[in-house]
Amino acid sequence: MCFRFALTSALALLLGASTSMVAQDSREPVESEAAKPVIRGGIVFKAYCARCHGERGDGTGPWTKLHTRLHPAITHGSAEFYIKIIREGGESVGRSSFMPPWQGELSAEQIGDVVAYLVIVRDPVRRGESVFKLNCVLCHGIHGDGQGRAARLSHPPPADLTRSNRDDLYKTRIIRLGGAAVGRSSNMPPWGTQLTETEIQDLVRYLDTLVVVLPNSQ
Repeated sequence: MCFRFALTSALALLLGASTSMVAQDSREPVESEAAKPVIRGGIVFKAYCARCHGERGDGTGPWTKLHTRLHPAITHGSAEFYIKIIREGGESVGRSSFMPPWQGELSAEQIGDVVAYLVIVRDPVRRGESVFKLNCVLCHGIHGDGQGRAARLSHPPPADLTRSNRDDLYKTRIIRLGGAAVGRSSNMPPWGTQLTETEIQDLVRYLDTLVVVLPNSQ
């Protein structure tokens, strides 16, 4: 658990640093403060919660197979309810004892971030937004317009995703296999070993919402 906690904290710090770098670029607006807890919460949720609750919060995580009475689908609840059950465990609110208390391993900030993420955990587009802002903005930019902080280091430059007419199959393939696999720039790395299939599909759903015009091709 200590290693996982350290990894989660390191990722959260990296995210904060990368978001700050993007914000310093005059071409990019400062990211909304309200969005940051959701993104940080997504990191914590995937590290600690998804194995039981599933990436979609539907209770289909791989560890549910360990017990026939374990059905950890996340239902609607108040922020106070979520904070209490995360902090003190399932029994504290009359729920399953298989839900452990996390107050000894997660900070108050991390618990608050997870609660913020739970608001969007059933929405594939919002989950995809979280994946995008954690992994893609340094090159593709906050708005997906190819104007990220690291874009100037890439030749050719990152694609402007707001002007893409590619279908979902193509987007899935280039995310999973990388640019070189589809005849595009090798600067686009393969993400298939770092993102789950759910994350890739969520990301594709979010990318579809970024398109504002359909030019010849991107």
